[in-house]
Amino acid sequence: MKKLLLCVLFAFYWSLFSQNYKITYLKSSNGTLIENQDPIFVFTNLQQTFLTSEAIVNQKSSFPYEQTLLIRTSNSLIQIANLNQKEIISMRDSLSLAKQTFELLPETKTIVGYRCKKAKAIVNSNTIEFWYTDDLKVKGSPTVLGQNLGLVLEMVRNGNFVITATKIEKVKAFPALTEVKKSIDALTYKDLLWKSRFTTIPIFKDQIINFSDASKSNDSILRFANGTIAVRKIKIPEIKVGSQIFVDVTEQSNGDAYDRTGSFFIIPTNKKQSFMDGLQNGAKTLPIYTNGNGKEYQGIVSTNDYNPVVELMRFFTPFGVKQYNTLQLKDKTWADNVLYRQDVSDLRSLLSNQEVWIGINIGNYDKGGHKVSANITIHDEEESTVVPTQILPLFCTNNIMEMAGQEYGTMFNSDKGLEVTFTLDKPVKNCKLRYITTGHGGWGNGDEFVPKKNSIFLDEKEAFSFIPWRQDCGSYRLSNPASGNFPNGLSSSDYSRSNWCPGTVTNPIFIDLGNLAAGTHSIQIKIPQGLPEGGSFSSWNVSGVLIGE
Repeated sequence: MKKLLLCVLFAFYWSLFSQNYKITYLKSSNGTLIENQDPIFVFTNLQQTFLTSEAIVNQKSSFPYEQTLLIRTSNSLIQIANLNQKEIISMRDSLSLAKQTFELLPETKTIVGYRCKKAKAIVNSNTIEFWYTDDLKVKGSPTVLGQNLGLVLEMVRNGNFVITATKIEKVKAFPALTEVKKSIDALTYKDLLWKSRFTTIPIFKDQIINFSDASKSNDSILRFANGTIAVRKIKIPEIKVGSQIFVDVTEQSNGDAYDRTGSFFIIPTNKKQSFMDGLQNGAKTLPIYTNGNGKEYQGIVSTNDYNPVVELMRFFTPFGVKQYNTLQLKDKTWADNVLYRQDVSDLRSLLSNQEVWIGINIGNYDKGGHKVSANITIHDEEESTVVPTQILPLFCTNNIMEMAGQEYGTMFNSDKGLEVTFTLDKPVKNCKLRYITTGHGGWGNGDEFVPKKNSIFLDEKEAFSFIPWRQDCGSYRLSNPASGNFPNGLSSSDYSRSNWCPGTVTNPIFIDLGNLAAGTHSIQIKIPQGLPEGGSFSSWNVSGVLIGE
């Protein structure tokens, strides 16, 4: 830390006694100057180069922001990042400049009155051209790249993004440097700077999802259905319209060897009754849905007094990742865990500026079960043309409370299938049904392994139909160490399935329903569910929310 401070002070001292230049750069894309940009400033002399921007110098920059100091006597870089008003970090790099290589080319041209030579480099498959001058006897560049070529007055990336010097001035001194608070290694610096660019809301950390009477709640996390469900209340900040929202879940086996249905979900509480009542008082206390097939389905459709859960993400565990990595096969290096990550920006209005119950479930009957971590990340967009939407939860037949007696989604064995009515107080434009569907029944003739048509009806007219089917399951073999191996050379995890694979997310599809008038409407889902065989039966986990302007 002392060495870093001494280097910064030494460089600042020399800037007072040698000729200092300030170069202003502007960016353009495809020949057009980028509007409302923050000009890049480069201050340079024989001893050092300092990269900053107009907004930083005028103390108007938003966080996080970064400044770079090159100390030429030691050919080392010091990068300083202001993560927020209180946290400032820095790192020192003495190797990256030496590793830069360039192809020197014969072309020349004049930029802001100075004759420039040309060099080229390939960086991460990007072609970058540098136009630099030696006339001022100093070096510098608007980025870390090209600092030792000369004074770079223009950089061109892939022929369409250009950073060009527009003004060169002599100045008395460099601007004051940010006081360095913490010096860390380069990887930690990059990681902290990256994470400071978005908001991370931790939901669960190494949470066990298992089946055991010993599973207990604590002050922040409630456990239900013998430990197969974990729920906690989370305060979500206001999320700007157009921002990107992601959820991520990391899973590994803690004992269970099988592929299981998982759900990361929100529990709406804006009506008289909610799914929380069922968790706390039993599935039978939830509103009952019937369609004439003789069974009662608890808490799966919206009513005047109840909304079902909204699935942020439907995911499927692989066969025993991590726990069963000791099962060795030649040329197979098993994954340590599975990361599921999904964009849920379409559900912004359910999250923004809300205190919400968020839960996670993995249906299993294993005492060790699974270990999961889950987060929500919010990524602001500077400009957006996204129109705000409203969301109406409609149905969810995924029996999240399976281990507490919630009925499987077998209602599709009748002609009626699943039907839900809803009422709109006002007309809604550009409506879409966010629809998630997966078929289950894990034997040869079960709906897990047999393609089945899903038909969606709006107000008794077919709006859309498709066959949900995944044929890429073999791509995830390295996440499935405990997958059964068969005489035909395939493993269980290789087989195509009804819209899911072991170790993957099932993405929602968005069904266009057009503009809906105020009043009562109905949505019906029909699937030709297969017949039971012995003790085996098929079921379908479908969930849907209405999204409209």
